[in-house]
Amino acid sequence: MLSRLATALLLSSVAISPLAGQTRRFELNDFGREVGWSNPRLSPDGRSIVAVTSRVNYAENRFERSVVLVDVTSGVSRSLTPGRRNVGSVEWSPAGDALAFLDRDGDKPAQLFVLPVAGGEARRLTDTKRGVSGFAWRPDGKAFAFLTEDEPVELTGEEKFNKSFEVGDNMYLEQAASLPSHLWTIPAEGGQAARVTSGQRSVTGVSWAPDGRRIILIVRPRPHSGELINATTIVRDLESGAETVLTDQRGFGSSPFISPDGKLIATIASRGTELGFHSGGVVLTPLAGGPDQPGAPGIDRNINAVRWLPDGRMIVMAADGTRVTAWLQPLGGPARRLDWGPIDPGGIDVGRDGAIALIGEEPNHPSELYYLASADAAPKRLTDLNHDVAALETGRVEAITWQGPDGFAENGVIIYPPGYVAGRKYPLVLNIHGGPMGSSTEGWDASNQYFAAQGWIVFSPNYRGSNNLGDKYQSAVINDAGDGPGRDVMAGVAALKARGIVDETKMAVSGWSYGGYMTAWLTAHYQVWKAAVAGAAVTDWYDWYNLADMNTWAGYGLGGSPWRNNNAMNYWRQSPMAYAHQIKTPTLILSDTGDPRVTVTQSYKLYHALKDNGTPVQFIAYPIGGHFPGDPIHQRDVWRRWAGWIAQRFSGGN
Repeated sequence: MLSRLATALLLSSVAISPLAGQTRRFELNDFGREVGWSNPRLSPDGRSIVAVTSRVNYAENRFERSVVLVDVTSGVSRSLTPGRRNVGSVEWSPAGDALAFLDRDGDKPAQLFVLPVAGGEARRLTDTKRGVSGFAWRPDGKAFAFLTEDEPVELTGEEKFNKSFEVGDNMYLEQAASLPSHLWTIPAEGGQAARVTSGQRSVTGVSWAPDGRRIILIVRPRPHSGELINATTIVRDLESGAETVLTDQRGFGSSPFISPDGKLIATIASRGTELGFHSGGVVLTPLAGGPDQPGAPGIDRNINAVRWLPDGRMIVMAADGTRVTAWLQPLGGPARRLDWGPIDPGGIDVGRDGAIALIGEEPNHPSELYYLASADAAPKRLTDLNHDVAALETGRVEAITWQGPDGFAENGVIIYPPGYVAGRKYPLVLNIHGGPMGSSTEGWDASNQYFAAQGWIVFSPNYRGSNNLGDKYQSAVINDAGDGPGRDVMAGVAALKARGIVDETKMAVSGWSYGGYMTAWLTAHYQVWKAAVAGAAVTDWYDWYNLADMNTWAGYGLGGSPWRNNNAMNYWRQSPMAYAHQIKTPTLILSDTGDPRVTVTQSYKLYHALKDNGTPVQFIAYPIGGHFPGDPIHQRDVWRRWAGWIAQRFSGGN
């Protein structure tokens, strides 16, 4: 999704023809040629779109981010933030005469800036010691609400040496007390910021009501990371200070989207009590108070985005089979699927006139910025920043379906090697998605194209727990973390083998996060693999429940706490470590030492189990934080080692 830093202000124009005679395949350094797109926002007058681009700078091992203005009519783009490299979260002022965004200098915390669109320098509004994590323009454009973390209490005397802190439902990496985030306001012209909320609870999201007097907040009862499953939505009256709990549904706290008439708030909430293990549906809540109502009851998919149109209808999006689909959803009526061609939509924004700005990708073209005059219009691609990558000889992407166990009709994605010849058999590499409530779709996937360029058929299967086939399929992973999904994947492998295109002596399994979990599970239960790569692999559910940032959330999928109701052995039976002594496949283990989501302890356990049983194994750790390396050098190293390990085993190496 990233590329080298461009220094020119003019970044792109309308589509450019592919390079004549371009036959080179996707190579390792091509990861650094991609340009990432995010945060599209239509101007109030509908004439232009701002978005954030991201490009690789290998020399400084960083991503360079810029706010880009794109003219809707011509597609001509220009950078609005030359010299700034860490911008994000851009928003138009209600009048369309200014932009607000977050930016930081080096390792300093992000602050709120305002930039006049007509020209001039960006002006910093905040100077918080802990940085700004989110903000929103007041509807009249004269003030902002913003979120910042409280500062730690400075102890004096002998107590300044006392570093003790309460842990609570927090991750094991914490070295100090978790601090809550709170709501502040500040005039748009600058001045003194005013605190609005305080206390132990933590505010993680903010939106204004249309009257500019009330504000909608996403609140966790405590700031600990494990409390993300207990977020609620409240409305606060800024004049009286009165607060009303808007919905009694606890969950992850999705952003609230307010209807054009200001009467309804649309959020995304779990369809079942096991948060995340059930699909997410749209919930409509009256801003004035009252019972919740389902907003899109006919769409049995895990909805990940909802936006209001000016006429009161909604656009909702979700993974659907092997595509990402958008629907037009009226209030109280049936939804209608929209045909946006080969595009898999990502980030989306709706303008005041119903026009749509969209980040979209195609099977063989990385993300670009698109414009639709209406929900039913054909998407118009405005940019071509990823032209050079799209011009490479890439592998053909194809959906595959099969009949899985337990009556499920299942699917996945195949990426053929460039130059594929029908009737020939090829090595097979599985690249399994994480989650488990993710999904593999036909949109651009650079890692799969890199693997296919090695001459391999790449298979990305969906399995029970995936979020692309409805609530019954997604929730089927509850208390069946490995066995059922494993049989789903192997049914997909059998369907591929039946086509006669797989060299069964050269099959590899790999994945990151839950994909790493599936890799460990499949190598322990099926002795058919030549090589395996387990990245940030969940191997021990005890470690997740007790140590990870989301910690107790795992209990929703495993029958509750392991420490109650004689549930401990249930956790162990569904942990790959219980079967690690059966793994004979040469395995590469990859992990960040500071991974808050899948603790590195689980990779250490897998390494020792394989080593002690004589299985060829290598464990590579990255001394950084994050669930996946966040810098381009280490990201490139992941893909180099991943492909290199498999290639070595396919060629007969140990």
